[in-house]
Amino acid sequence: MDFNFLVRSVKGIILDPLNVWDVIHAENKNASYFSRNLLFPLLILASVSAFLGSFFFTNTVLKASYSILTGVKYFALFFLVIYGTAFIFKEVTNTFGLSKDFSCSFKIIVCSVVPFLLCQIATSLFESFVFINILAFYGLYILWTGIEKLIEPPGRKKTLLMISASITFIALLFLTNWILTLVFDKLYFSIFA
Repeated sequence: MDFNFLVRSVKGIILDPLNVWDVIHAENKNASYFSRNLLFPLLILASVSAFLGSFFFTNTVLKASYSILTGVKYFALFFLVIYGTAFIFKEVTNTFGLSKDFSCSFKIIVCSVVPFLLCQIATSLFESFVFINILAFYGLYILWTGIEKLIEPPGRKKTLLMISASITFIALLFLTNWILTLVFDKLYFSIFA
């Protein structure tokens, strides 16, 4: 894992996304590099945060295995939602005749969810900080600038791409969360309870 890339990317995405998109475009790193060095470390932090928050603050009656399952559930949730959104976003760009590969779509989606993941790290650990989730909407600006810099679509298509990516992310988040909650709760209460 390239820790320098992680820190530089998160700091740049939050403080100066326009310049970061230029750097991302110039460096031309592949999707697996972004996955290994940016997405997975943030997913692991979010999962550990969900585990610790459930173990210390939320879970007062259930066994520790419930907290472990909570951490695993959040890792699976964010992983599936981000990869699913990137895949659907790639298909939408192809539908609009912009013909971008998965790597480009993946970079845009991963960078635009960084504020969301940072908010989840804080609010999963300390549930009383739920109000800071409003800061996750900064990801929409990052998404807008990423579409503008990496895909360069005409104006109307840029708006449609942003709306489709946002709706896809939200729909996948709710659907996947609902399914995983059913599965993990059934797993916990049938095996561990």
